[in-house]
Amino acid sequence: MRLPVDSERLRADIERTGEFGAVGADRGHGRTVLAGTEPNRTAREYLCQQLEGAGLDVTVDAVGNVAGTWTPDSADPDAPPVAVGSHLDSVPEGGIFDGPLGVYAGLEAVRAMQDAGVAPARPITVVSFTEEEGQRFADGLLGSSVAVGERSVETALALEDDDGVTLREALTEIDYHGEGRLDASEWDAWYELHIEQDTSLESTGVPVGVVTTITGITHCAVEIRGEANHAGATAMDDRTDALAAASELVLAVERAADEVVATDSPSAVGTVGSLDVTPNATNVVPGTVTAGIDVRDVTRESMERIVARVTETLARLERERGVETSFQRPFDLAPTPMSDRLCRAAHDAGAQAGVETLDLHSGAAHDTMHVADVTDAALLFAPSRDGISHNPREWTDWEDCAAATRVLAGAVADAAGVSQTD
Repeated sequence: MRLPVDSERLRADIERTGEFGAVGADRGHGRTVLAGTEPNRTAREYLCQQLEGAGLDVTVDAVGNVAGTWTPDSADPDAPPVAVGSHLDSVPEGGIFDGPLGVYAGLEAVRAMQDAGVAPARPITVVSFTEEEGQRFADGLLGSSVAVGERSVETALALEDDDGVTLREALTEIDYHGEGRLDASEWDAWYELHIEQDTSLESTGVPVGVVTTITGITHCAVEIRGEANHAGATAMDDRTDALAAASELVLAVERAADEVVATDSPSAVGTVGSLDVTPNATNVVPGTVTAGIDVRDVTRESMERIVARVTETLARLERERGVETSFQRPFDLAPTPMSDRLCRAAHDAGAQAGVETLDLHSGAAHDTMHVADVTDAALLFAPSRDGISHNPREWTDWEDCAAATRVLAGAVADAAGVSQTD
């Protein structure tokens, strides 16, 4: 089905949204849109205006999730809707495509169906989730975590930013603390279009990716305790250097990930992304180091192999270096497979629209991870130039945005029960 996606209308929506929270950049188009801020308010207002302008009924729930529902005469108003969307917030000095592309591609899919005069059997809901990036409240995916019941409304509203402002207060300030709870379990299906944030599509020249699995993510918090002492007066064989021990841990994580990639899963990654050294003085032997470790893959087994190497290495460091260690795993998301029927529908939509599609996995977390826990879900990717994201130089060619939206529109139409004869 070739639906009449209006690429200029899509581009205008994304560029207009990029003006909210715009920041100066030597190259590219930057924006800073944190949840509950003035730029977030204006971005939400513009979205609601566009949703209402397309004839959608707009609601805002208690945590600020925005939903616009199109229920044409052909649709059973009591049927579970097909939902589509993403988010409007950004990281500090982020780009203009991460999030808004998915929201406005979802709206453009509805507009294209309206322009074509097709007759869906189900309502279609366009969604913008609150605080996907996790830059002000919580650790990301906040709105979707509430929508799937993983986090309660009250728990979410009580979250505080670094200045002690609660989510409830921030949403109230911008007039987007609504009522009730958007319930993703009531949806028949969910689609999200996002930029890839990698180079698989760019390197293959394919304009649309169909994600088969979203990577699992686990974070390990490690503390290594030695003894701080004078760097000049402490002999080398009298030291219990926490940083020297931590350096072995860093290399052990790298080796473990390399081994998993070579023998089991090419998509596995392991990163020691943060180190905090105490007392962090040039003339003092480091006494304590805390390390943050990020492990990701599309299979749980390979993730566990890398984490096991972390705990094995800590035990060895205690024996060989005399340090004390502690290990915690504060964040753990299992790999999330996508719906087979929705992925097939996306490939079929690409074939019908004359747009090539490619199976791949997602190495980043998205709201779809949560939604897939309660209903069928699928994630589509558009190419990212040089794989750059969370940066003003983030860029997806407008032709690729339109091609991915055509695939999205066809897939959503299929899920909504639009027949091929419409």
